[in-house]
Amino acid sequence: MVIVLMGVTGSGKTTIGTLLSGELSWKYYDADDFHSPANIGKMEAGVPLDDGDRAPWLEALCNLIRGCIARGEDAVLACSALKKSYRSFLRVDDTVELIYLKGDYELIKKRLIARRGHYMNPALLDSQFETLEEPEDAIQVDVTSSPDEIVRTIRKNLAL
Repeated sequence: MVIVLMGVTGSGKTTIGTLLSGELSWKYYDADDFHSPANIGKMEAGVPLDDGDRAPWLEALCNLIRGCIARGEDAVLACSALKKSYRSFLRVDDTVELIYLKGDYELIKKRLIARRGHYMNPALLDSQFETLEEPEDAIQVDVTSSPDEIVRTIRKNLAL
């Protein structure tokens, strides 16, 4: 199984992904590590990525997921996957589970202001929420809970 933790920047994908993968002894991947230097530069400068920028990134992530499945490797992937078309592309088969880490704008904004050491410019939060197409086919988890409670909720929903 590959679990894709999706949501806007600051929703807790890395925190939850690291914790969840550790508890399950699964491999953890962060989609941020698959961005090109040009994409990272745009985000650092506060310039939103467009679909053209994201296409090679999504292809790399799709190849990663296919590789995990082919190897029988259970994994957790933290990936914004903001649009339905991105999620459809990443959901290469029914062993890919989507978890939507949902939080409201004000909570996420506070988190981003406090966050250090990440290239994502907090000024991009507006474009993240504008781009977000909330999924109807994902397990939705409220990010106001503690990371431990969020992981418990995910595990319960997936019977892990």
